[in-house]
Amino acid sequence: MEPLHNLTIKKFHEGLLDKKFSALEITQEYFARIKEKDPEIGAYLSLAEESAAREAETIDIAIARDETVSDLAGVPLAIKDVILIKDQPATAASKMLEHYRASYDAGVIKKLKSQHAVFLGKTNMDEFAMGSSTENSAFKKTRNPHDLTRVPGGSSGGSAAAVAAHLSLAALGSDTGGSIREPASFCGVVGLKPTYGAVSRSGLIAMASSLDQIGPLTKTVEDSAIMLKAIAGYDPLDATSTETNYKDLNHPKLETVKQLVVGIPDEYFVSGTDDAVTKEVEDTIKKIKSLGLKFKKVSLPHTKYALSVYYVIMPAEVSSNLARFDGIRYGTPHKHEEKNLQEIYLNRKGFGFGPETKRRAILGTFVLSSGYYDAYYDKAQRVRTLIANDFTTAFEDVDVLLTPVTPTPAFKIGEKTDDPLAMYLSDIFTIPVNLAGLPALVLPTKHDLAPGELPIGFQLIGKKWHEADILGIGQFYEKI
Repeated sequence: MEPLHNLTIKKFHEGLLDKKFSALEITQEYFARIKEKDPEIGAYLSLAEESAAREAETIDIAIARDETVSDLAGVPLAIKDVILIKDQPATAASKMLEHYRASYDAGVIKKLKSQHAVFLGKTNMDEFAMGSSTENSAFKKTRNPHDLTRVPGGSSGGSAAAVAAHLSLAALGSDTGGSIREPASFCGVVGLKPTYGAVSRSGLIAMASSLDQIGPLTKTVEDSAIMLKAIAGYDPLDATSTETNYKDLNHPKLETVKQLVVGIPDEYFVSGTDDAVTKEVEDTIKKIKSLGLKFKKVSLPHTKYALSVYYVIMPAEVSSNLARFDGIRYGTPHKHEEKNLQEIYLNRKGFGFGPETKRRAILGTFVLSSGYYDAYYDKAQRVRTLIANDFTTAFEDVDVLLTPVTPTPAFKIGEKTDDPLAMYLSDIFTIPVNLAGLPALVLPTKHDLAPGELPIGFQLIGKKWHEADILGIGQFYEKI
């Protein structure tokens, strides 16, 4: 049977059809590995062994009958614990939802269930997706599989760690300001943040609704393309979703990819970036040039305001979205002899939310309050438009942008927990993409790491609905 570390979605599908192994055998092997390895990594918050086994057996019966099955049939997936799967826990890594079980399936889960994917369990994350290190979880810290003293990134750290440690074949995460791409870079896997609206947000526990987007974490770019086609498309339960027309994502032609012009934004190559990151990204540019692509320098002048804009708009939306969690409707995280509704709210919200969640909710309430709305929130939205316009202008001359993902490789656990501003700076290269609603792909600069060497990724940013461009370059980069 194929070792787990050799499997990709494509190889799994081929092996399943050739009857080299059964879906149930692979599912059981993943659970055995999770039980052996996950106690030290902490990727999962909950497992779904019974339902996973049932689904795998269903696929095996279909294969035995020579029925046609989808590319994702039987594929063992890990799902970030902010995406609802009916009857499974959905904690968002918060005490506020510790006892909550989802009453319905998220839009993406419906699509994956229709293709008979197997869900191994729910992965750890920063509470309500607020963080860059998966240290803000109310339940456990996740460790980077490449160095257990370091963070896996956040907020989708559990999903990235699960794929990197071969505890799942692929995973779903969510990305509000880099929460798929940063962990992908830190853990040495592929992460895709689709165009805003390409994938339904129905059943995603909302953080910042104008920024959130669900996307895949995989071992290869080809696998990301397979996952995107499976989860993209219109959902009547998400008014921002759009019917997509992604064709030929898995079979790019080199002559087509060679016609793409790659832009290098000056503002993303700044002092303060770690020397190792700079060197790896420069080496990547040389390798992509060897494919025959042209490069051009571009400017995104309002990039310097992106972090400030994000930390006004995002907390404002957090403040609105978290208002529904009153400690009554979604479980009771705190039991007191409360005398009135005010005491219920104060006791239960105070106990249920962690420090980072409280910080952002309070900040968001402040920028939306009377007398400050125009000074902060309205102004931030205006500058957001300028940031989006910068990308529009740049894309008149180039097709794709290439940038670093983070200023540093994975940092030590505990290194930035006492300095929120230092933590926020980890997302400086990823946030503008969410503000503009663009697609972005992160993949490792290399796979053959020396002993003790940390993974470093690079980012390809595309035009809206042009995932094919960044996935095409990514697939050819992997081949060289």
